[in-house]
Parts: sequence; C-alpha cells; structure tokens
Amino acid sequence: MENGPLRHGSPEVAAALLHHRGTNQSGMRDQNERLVLSLVQQHGSLAKTEIARMTRLSAQTVSVIMRELEVEGLLVRQAPMRGKVGQPSIPMALNPDGAFFIGLKIGRRSAELVLIDFLGNLRGMLQNSYRYPAPREILDFVDSGMTRLRAGLKSGQDKRIAGLGIAMPFELWNWADTAGAPREVMDQWRRRDIRADIQALCSFPVYLQNDATAACGAELVFGQTGNLRDFIYFYIGAFAGGGVVLNGRLYSGPTGNAGALGSMPVPGADGRPTQLIDVASLAILEKALNARGTDASSLWTSPDRWPGEWSSDGPAFDAWFAAAGAALAYAIVASSSVIDFEAAVIDGWMPAEARRKLVDAVRNSIAAIDVEGLRIPDVLEGTVGIHARALGGASLPLSERFLVGATAPARA
Repeated sequence: MENGPLRHGSPEVAAALLHHRGTNQSGMRDQNERLVLSLVQQHGSLAKTEIARMTRLSAQTVSVIMRELEVEGLLVRQAPMRGKVGQPSIPMALNPDGAFFIGLKIGRRSAELVLIDFLGNLRGMLQNSYRYPAPREILDFVDSGMTRLRAGLKSGQDKRIAGLGIAMPFELWNWADTAGAPREVMDQWRRRDIRADIQALCSFPVYLQNDATAACGAELVFGQTGNLRDFIYFYIGAFAGGGVVLNGRLYSGPTGNAGALGSMPVPGADGRPTQLIDVASLAILEKALNARGTDASSLWTSPDRWPGEWSSDGPAFDAWFAAAGAALAYAIVASSSVIDFEAAVIDGWMPAEARRKLVDAVRNSIAAIDVEGLRIPDVLEGTVGIHARALGGASLPLSERFLVGATAPARA
C-alpha cells in the first residue's frame, strides 16, 4: 500500500509458517526466535498460548523466548484480553523501535534511500534523480543521505539499525546504450564492488539483491498479498523486470537472477520476437514522448504525477499502455505454462491510476490469447507502489536477521 504502515497478515498467510515448526532443543534458539517473530509479524500480535499451539513448542519454551525478546526490546506487551476463564491473555506485538533498516534502490534514472522501522513504517526517504547512475555520485548520495536519515533517530534508536539492503540491476554496465549513458561511466560498475564500497561506510551489515527481485520481496513481506503462496511479479520501472514467489518464499535461484522477466521473449510490433524489456519499460514510453516534443522528465522525478493528459487522450500513452499490456499478457500466459501461479502481480514506478490502467490492458489482452489447456492466474495490482524496490532492499536485513526468511539476499 502506498500510505501508512507497510504490513500485511492473514490467518491463511500465518498458517503457512506452520511447516516451520519449532524445536525444544536448546541449540535451535535462534530459529525458534525467528519463528516467533515471523508469526507475530504476520498476525500483528499473538499470545504465548497461541504461539505454542501453532509451533508445537512447549509453553515453557515459548515463555522463555518471548520474555527474552521482550527484554531485548523486540516485542512489547499489548492490553490483556479478558473475558475468558482463568488469567487474562497478554498478546505480544513487534516493537516499532525494536530494529531499523535502510534500503537503497539504484536505478537507471534515480536512486532512493529509505529508513523503515520494525513494523515496516517509513521513517524517512530521500531521492536523487540523474541521467544515468555513476558510482561516485551514488556513494556520495548514500553517505550524505544516511547522515540525514539517521539524524532523525534518537541515540538508542540509531544503535538498533540492523542493516542496509541494496536493490539494483545486476550487470548494470550492459545497459549503457539502452540507458543513453556514456560507456566509460557505465564500465566503472564492472570494476566496482558497490556492496563493499557501501559496507565501508557502515558499521552494520550490507546486503545486495536484484532490484526487481527486491521489489517482489517487498510485496511479499510488506504488501497485501493475502493468502497467495505462488505468484509471478512484474515491476515496471525504467526497464521491466520481476520476480517469482513459490510456496510463500522469494525464489531467486542459485545466481540470484531467477525471475529475470525483462528478458522474456514476447511478440514485437512487427510480429517478430523481442524482449519484454523492449516493449513494457518506461524508457520506451520516454522515447515516444520525446519524439512528440513532450517533456518526460517527470516520469523519473514525479512518478505519482505523470506529464500531460496521459489519463485521457494522450496518443503516446495510449499506444504504450496497449503495447505494454499485450507484452505482459504474453509473458504471463507463457509463465503459466511452466508454473501454475495463483496470481500475476503488476506494480511500477507510476501513479496508481496508471498501474490500474495497465492491469486492465493486460486483462483485456489475455482475453484475446488462446489459453486452452492452461490455468491463467488472476492479474492483480501491486500494493506496495513506487517505492517497492527501495523497500525491498530494506526487507533484506529484516528477513536475514529476524524472520523465517521469506526473502534472501543473492549476495552478501
């Protein structure tokens, strides 16, 4: 969701954690703590009796774990629940100030730095737009940006920053021509280890994930995906990309490049195969707008306010929605022939109204495709919005350090 605390939870989603049963063996303390925190995060709050029932841990083990998590400042007591026989039940919830996380999105046209708390509430956000990403400029933005964001935290809160997650396209140097960037600048990315460079600026661990995969992780951890366990996810930014969720977990594959949906072959304008990235990306829309003499800079600087009369009679916009919708429809149908997805989720660096219009275009295009023998997933709007990649970056240390991992950094 675009506003308010970025959390989700339902009995169905929480029940999916039950295959991660706890163990009463003392050597599994860390795993049991993660399981308790994950269940509390999914439900919002839980009493120890409920956790014991869900995890099959002994009541004594759960009491010890929750007491220690409370002492560590990760859990806080809620108002007692009365009205039942015996002592009132005391639910425990995540402490918003229990931990903080920083997320960095490095995109082809802009960078974002976000600070979130343990509940996923956005505590601060900074954005830097550019024609193309240069490593030195990114490092300066991160260095100064972290100082600004951390200035809003109290001393005790600042010490609870648990990590920084970077969401960026892998092999960024390969996109020099498409991004219109100087080859010599983009080649700098080939020789830099950006995770190590940023780690040198931080006293907490730094993680790295593909940007579109990270956005998928944000939808999984913070979004309103309900009881979805298997879905394919598309994020439409400067270039189209995506991710795959299987059995309630982000699947990134052995190299971290699974779900590289931007490279998926789809029919082009002339009927010949092309890649999804060459049709459904905002960079394609920008070129069309520039060709008509329209200033397209707000596509990058103001993603919630697109230029001109795009929502009514903008010919370049209408053509892009039609082409992008058709390409995404073919990508979804092709994916469905491999995995029986429950849903296809579409989000992007665009206004909510534009996202809705794109989803409608996809649904209409699917209706015109021969899908005999396939179960086509529901096509849904994403619920995290324009900041999904940065929030996905912030979810990396959250999942890695505290939860039964729904997401996992491809490189750390």
